[in-house]
Amino acid sequence: MINDPALQALSRLVGTWKISGGHEGTVTYRWMNDHFLQQDVQLGDTYGIEIIGRERKLMAEPSADIKSRYYGDDGSTLDYTYELVDDTLTIWAGERDSPAYYRGVFSPDGRTLIGAWVYPGGGGYDSNAERVD
Repeated sequence: MINDPALQALSRLVGTWKISGGHEGTVTYRWMNDHFLQQDVQLGDTYGIEIIGRERKLMAEPSADIKSRYYGDDGSTLDYTYELVDDTLTIWAGERDSPAYYRGVFSPDGRTLIGAWVYPGGGGYDSNAERVD
């Protein structure tokens, strides 16, 4: 693994999780290589993959933030920004500090992640994860 503490911190996500709340299903996180984490998503009848890591454009330095792109079976491509500080995971839709975001807290044993998606104008839904492997 590369020497990137912020990216390495996301190792807490590796494994399979049962998702409950606004959407039901499973997600599985695994390292693709030393630079990228892959999430396989199955929520209801929706399937997709997400690739998470530092964005690095041709001849450029890696991005300051950890970015991701989700590819859905409906043709959608959605961008996110990840941050894990202590036990709190924040995933912003788009850029950091977006008004649309997920915020969840890991339990002390790391087996649950309790949180919610928040959308501008009062929308959103609970989204909780329980480790199943």
